[in-house]
Order: sequence, then structure tokens, then C-alpha cells
Amino acid sequence: MGRYIIRRLLQAVPLLFVISIIVFVLIMNMGDPLVSFAGRSGQVKGKDRERLIRQLGLDQPIYVQYLVWLVGNDWMKIDVDGDGIPETNGTRMGVLRGDLGTSVVTRQPVIQMIMERLPNTLLLMVTAEVVIIAFALFLGITSALRQYSWYDNIFTGLSFVGYSMPVPLLALGLIYIFGVYLKRSGLPYFPTVGMFEPSAGKTWEQILWHLVLPVATLSIISIAAYSRYIRSNMLEVIGQDYIRTARAKGLMNRTILFKHALKNAALPIVTLIGLDLGFLMAGALVTETIFSWPGMGRLFYDHAVKSDLPVLMGILMLISVSVVFFQLLTDITYTFLDPRIRYQ
Repeated sequence: MGRYIIRRLLQAVPLLFVISIIVFVLIMNMGDPLVSFAGRSGQVKGKDRERLIRQLGLDQPIYVQYLVWLVGNDWMKIDVDGDGIPETNGTRMGVLRGDLGTSVVTRQPVIQMIMERLPNTLLLMVTAEVVIIAFALFLGITSALRQYSWYDNIFTGLSFVGYSMPVPLLALGLIYIFGVYLKRSGLPYFPTVGMFEPSAGKTWEQILWHLVLPVATLSIISIAAYSRYIRSNMLEVIGQDYIRTARAKGLMNRTILFKHALKNAALPIVTLIGLDLGFLMAGALVTETIFSWPGMGRLFYDHAVKSDLPVLMGILMLISVSVVFFQLLTDITYTFLDPRIRYQ
């Protein structure tokens, strides 16, 4: 196992290197990187544009810009002020040295901006993931044990409706029903924006109350998908010979269900959860934007509109690292669920 983990970590280095090149090229060609300096005019013109291009190193070839982002620019001299004399443009650290750069919009370090938003996204997404797993396991197992019953038929229909529901439509529907309509009716209602009411302060009661609708939006679609996988895998496992043998030995149904059937049926679900956990760092862009939740998704959206390339690169690389890490964690989890799996 130790050799496998070391090998996977070593494989992750060139993988992340290739991902960083692809993402960097795409990001650098997604729009005008000087749009954040335009102000009300909408664009930077003339000598100001030329000066900013030189200062930011945007007149350099794409591979030089990538090297500056990767290892810093203290090794390179360029003509910053246009006087024909090359000089160093500061000593900005590179990603390999632990610096993701500085936002061209807020002038703050990118790593600081990400760390300020990351706890909010983790709170939202981890809460949603716990709700998803709990409800999906209950609904999927119950539906498999009552195959073709009225419960199974109703659950199947609702799951298809939930899975096909677009996130914006679902979010707006929940806002109208549980936020607007209940408030108009004089009933207790759920807040629809932010993490807390400014008048009440940032308390745990306020945060949990504001979590309800965003978590419901994220959970409903995933519960529908997860529960269908669980139902399908449980039906397949229940029909295996070793399950019939366990029943013939007189084992309790609860023992057969949770100790033998669920462990083997959970392998595909672990893969899905591993992928979802990898994208926790990104946050749910649409959900966080609709509910004004101050997380990574909202941060990405706000700075994508302003073409803040350092922030976008920092978030995307953080996502890439988290995906690689959680996929490794998923592979390790397999060995605990199925003793037959061994990594040599």
C-alpha cells in the first residue's frame, strides 16, 4: 500500500503539470486581461494599455508568461517603463514557491482570498454531502428491499424528476415557495441570501438557518442520482450466491444487509463521492451565486466576469490538486470495503 501511494503521488506531479499548462493557456485566451483596469470606459486605450501590457508581462510569449506564473519573475528582466532599458519587474514568487500571485482587481494575494472563502464553501458542501449520503442510502436501500412496490414506483418517478431538474429552476422554486410565499403568508420562512442577517450577527443559529435552502438545492439532484445507483447495486448484490448462503446460515437480516450487501454495493458510490469531494473546493457556482453565499463558487464567478486571471488560475489549480488527492483517497477506501482489492 505504501509503495502504491508513493507511486500515485509521483504520477500526480506530471499530471498536475500538464493540467496547469492546459488551464493556463485557456485562461490567458478567455478575454481581455486588462478589463479590470478599464473603469467606466470599458477598455484601456493608447499608451496606458501599452504600459500595463509591459508591466504585467503580457507582451511576452505564452511560455514565458507560464514560467513567470510557475516559478516567479525574479529571473527575468523586461522593459517595464518603455525606456529601452530592461529591468526586473519586482520579485514576485511563483506557484512552486507557494505564491499564487496577486489579484489585479483587489490587489490582494490570491491565496489569502481563497483561504477567506474556502471555509464557507466547505461548510456548505460538506453539509450537503452528509445530507446527500444519509438520504440516498435510506431511499436507495429501502427501494431495493421493496422492489416494484408502490413505494419503489413513487420513489422512481420522483427521482427522475429530481435528477432532471435544472439547478437554477430548482433554486428559484425553493426561494419562491420557502422564502417569498411563506413570508407573504405570515408563516416562518427561510432566508434566501447571505450567511447571516447583519442585525443578528454571524452566529451558528443564523448560519444553519441560512444553510437550509442552498443545501436543499445541492442535495435534491444528487440524492436522486445517488439513490438510483444504490438501488441498482443493492439489487445486484442481494441476488448473489454469498447473500443466499448468509441467509441459509440464519444470519440476521440487518447483519446481511449492512455487513455483506452494503459494503459491496458501496464501491461505485464511493467513486461518485470521491469525485464530488474533489470539487468541494470549487463550490457550487450557480447555487452560491443565486443565494449570495460567499464561497469559492461566488469568488470564481465574480472574478471571471472581471477577467481576474490570477484568481481564476489559483482556484482551478486548487480544484485540480483536490481532485487528485480525493481520487487517491477513494482508491485507498476500496481496500477497506473489499478485502479482495490489493494494490501491489
